[in-house]
Amino acid sequence: MMETEYLPLSQYIEYSPDDMTLRATTFFDMARRRRSVRSFSNRPVPVNVIKACVSAAATAPSGANKQPWHFVIVRDSEIKRQIRQASENMERELYNKRASVEWINALAPLKTDANKSFLETAPCIIAVFAEKYEILSDGTKNMNYYVSESVGIAVGILITAIHHTGLVCLPYTPSPMRFLNTILKRPENERPFLLLVIGYPADSVKVPNLSKKTLDQISTFV
Repeated sequence: MMETEYLPLSQYIEYSPDDMTLRATTFFDMARRRRSVRSFSNRPVPVNVIKACVSAAATAPSGANKQPWHFVIVRDSEIKRQIRQASENMERELYNKRASVEWINALAPLKTDANKSFLETAPCIIAVFAEKYEILSDGTKNMNYYVSESVGIAVGILITAIHHTGLVCLPYTPSPMRFLNTILKRPENERPFLLLVIGYPADSVKVPNLSKKTLDQISTFV
């Protein structure tokens, strides 16, 4: 087994307590303005912005540094149409057959339904895949570890990076999502994790009047 080289933490920057507080509160103020939207403009987004955001996501920590993710950036209108069609098929089955009454009632205030027109309207979709194992050059399988945790962290960074640029996005998870492997020609060792719909908000966009739990509700200091 090859031994890992260790290097000094040369890029670390320490800030004063006052500067740390300012940076933390400034970041919180930015993050709290993020909203998921379902109405997008069809204005194109700069591809270099998407590349930079995906690159930021790829800096995420991962189990054993396996980096078990793959991002497919979809801008082609025909592929977006196929994704919408397959997603709506799954959604109709969900709403009509598979979802419990409790689930349907939980979704009701958000007024969601099987229509997912945003998948075609938005200029960009990122399909995020989780790599269960890697396939080596000799065809053998090499397991990845903490895959869901690692990909989840990367997606969190990706969503924050997109918001930071001034774009909006919608995390979307049709269930099941295996059709994405077929449409996007991804191998069997990759599992669809999430669709991230990205763009500018439509001029007429409205979002639900929602609130977040308070710090006291979500945290305990001991």
